[in-house]
Amino acid sequence: MEDLYAFATVVEQKSLNRASGVLKLSQPALSRKIMGLEAELGIQLFERKGKRLELTRAGQVCYEYAVELRKIHREMVQTLSQFRSGLSTLSLTIGASLTTLQSTLPDLITFYTNDFPHTDIKALTGKTHEIVTMVREKKVDIGLVASQSESPGLTCLPLFEDHLCLVLPAGHPLAEMKAIKMKNIQDLPMLLFSKGTWYRVMMDELFHKYAVFPNVKMEIDSFEAIIRLVSSIKVATLLPKSYLRGHLLDNNDLSVRTIPELEERKRTTSLMYITEAAADPVISTFIGKAREYFSKAGRSP
Repeated sequence: MEDLYAFATVVEQKSLNRASGVLKLSQPALSRKIMGLEAELGIQLFERKGKRLELTRAGQVCYEYAVELRKIHREMVQTLSQFRSGLSTLSLTIGASLTTLQSTLPDLITFYTNDFPHTDIKALTGKTHEIVTMVREKKVDIGLVASQSESPGLTCLPLFEDHLCLVLPAGHPLAEMKAIKMKNIQDLPMLLFSKGTWYRVMMDELFHKYAVFPNVKMEIDSFEAIIRLVSSIKVATLLPKSYLRGHLLDNNDLSVRTIPELEERKRTTSLMYITEAAADPVISTFIGKAREYFSKAGRSP
């Protein structure tokens, strides 16, 4: 493992000389480690072109595994350090806006607890500005908000970008249209988020920009209730793309249509935390898992 980590450092530093400085090894000792690793694996990892080292295809594959193993090892060490300190159960408090609590947090927690099942996770809810205050006052370890906020002493880590989509019940007249534009929303019977919620503010701004005004039949602040009612009362709605899982649509017989004007207005969901909190092993591990989850989901901004 030590030779594998040394190999990864050489790749990242793009130089034996620089890598030896990072690892605090002499260059000849580092060269022996690389040659020893190649001998153990039975394959050439680098092509040596003068003083330059270029990864072979096998070397690239080896590097990818080395990075993954290094990450797993780091997480293991961080987690075990909690047990050495006498904390048999790890704890994490997350502050989430109502939007992220319903649309983003459940999947993220599931992904995290698959690897760290013994973590005691608590969630507090509030509006975005309230979550920022909770983070600053250390009432929560991490904030998850559907926005980007610059605040002194806080780190804001963008996770993914999102936009609104038109959601229609089965048999809706717009469902058969080849292309839907904002003008088609004029006087359209709709069920929307309650006034004052961030997504409703976003919707109202779009309605005024394009001078279209739907016929709002009902206002609710729950994603789940909106999904169920759209199907039962046969009206349209606007929901963020990130929430629209396949099973929700199938189970409620709904279809999703994109509107170009809606795609132009994006919203970024972010993690917020006190900058120095990233040194805490539990918090840093959760941040790392969040990065990994949204990278795999292909939604990183």
